Amino acid sequence: MTDILLRGRLLTFHQEPKDADDSEAYSYVEDGAILVRDGRIVASGEYRDSAARAHDARIVDHRPHLLMAGFIDAHIHFPQVQIVASWGSQLLDWLNGYTFPAEADYANAQHATAMAGQFCDLLTDHGTTTAVAFCSVHKASAEALFSAAADRNMRIIAGKTMMDRNAPGSVLDTPQSSYDDSKELIATWHGKGRASYAITPRFAITSTPQQMAMAGALAGEHPDCYVQTHLSENHAEITFTAELYPEARDYLDVYETHGLMGQKTLLGHAIHLKEREIAAIAEAGAHPVFCPTSNLFLGSGLFDDAGLRAHGISNGIATDIGAGTSYSMLQTLNEGYKILQLRHQKLHALRAFHWITRGNAEVLGMSDKIGTLDAGTEADIVVLNARATPAMALRMGRAETLSEELFVLQMMGDDRAIVQTYVAGHPQKGIVR
Repeated sequence: MTDILLRGRLLTFHQEPKDADDSEAYSYVEDGAILVRDGRIVASGEYRDSAARAHDARIVDHRPHLLMAGFIDAHIHFPQVQIVASWGSQLLDWLNGYTFPAEADYANAQHATAMAGQFCDLLTDHGTTTAVAFCSVHKASAEALFSAAADRNMRIIAGKTMMDRNAPGSVLDTPQSSYDDSKELIATWHGKGRASYAITPRFAITSTPQQMAMAGALAGEHPDCYVQTHLSENHAEITFTAELYPEARDYLDVYETHGLMGQKTLLGHAIHLKEREIAAIAEAGAHPVFCPTSNLFLGSGLFDDAGLRAHGISNGIATDIGAGTSYSMLQTLNEGYKILQLRHQKLHALRAFHWITRGNAEVLGMSDKIGTLDAGTEADIVVLNARATPAMALRMGRAETLSEELFVLQMMGDDRAIVQTYVAGHPQKGIVR
């Protein structure tokens, strides 16, 4: 297979930047190159050094653009692609009015397959190369998404949603069928190629204690699988959960009691937490996931990033399509910046771009595979143009530093700023499938 040498300005992170002056946290190369072979990065650094190792490599010159690790979306709903920008209400009404009817369509394998291909293309068009996705309750939806990702050799973490109450019958399973379907999907997909499985009880409201027990059994039998769910997104949700689980100390206790808390647990939203819940999340090593565009759209509340981090908790960040309003991790950073401003917290550009690359990779326990441009990692790479629109180009006329350029991308960028996205070394934008 022919080697590829991608030339341009390089930015990769070694650790989370403490502030805008923390140059030890990253490497920036003005004339750099990434040598890619068989889907992996062989070398990255100065162009002259990489070119010397390239021999017969095909050179793709992306100058003057910026090359970074591909973006990682830590919480997204695959079956909600057609309800993005549906007239908003708050969480529970939105689920009943839009989400459940749309997800019912995914019982049809043909529909699920058609949507899965478009979903993956939308991700890569926006620079996202790894996603942690909820599928619908139907096994066919998970099969479709895993297959579409495998066709692209794209890293995916996903699972069939488990829910057996408080939703229409068209999107319900049973405790036993949810266990059986998940078990089969784990056997078929988990650890195969670039796929990982996430055990996926939607949230406490839509699962009986019997189904939660089945989810916990799966987590016990497959400790290398992820667990993804939702926690404390909305006050009405928290109240309803307390009514359904009166014996629980709090919302989080539902998951703790059923063996679902650990270092591979991803807790979508986690906005309205009690002190005991925060301490338990820290002790378990679980990870809240900040979903800013969704939280604003549904009026859910303001995520306390700094408060959780002060307890030693590592947070992910994500789009949460389809209550989230953009597939773009750049726009996710834009809205995240504003939420944290309201919290009197700061999200400087270097930390922001670390968060959607190496930071999310660390949350997933995959920083040895994705999230950097380090040699030996998977060649998921995004090419960024901070002058992609006239307004961005005008603003860049006054930008003097790397941090300023990144902040322009963070606040003004979207899919137009994504020149190209490479998944395992293969370009995705502009490809006719």
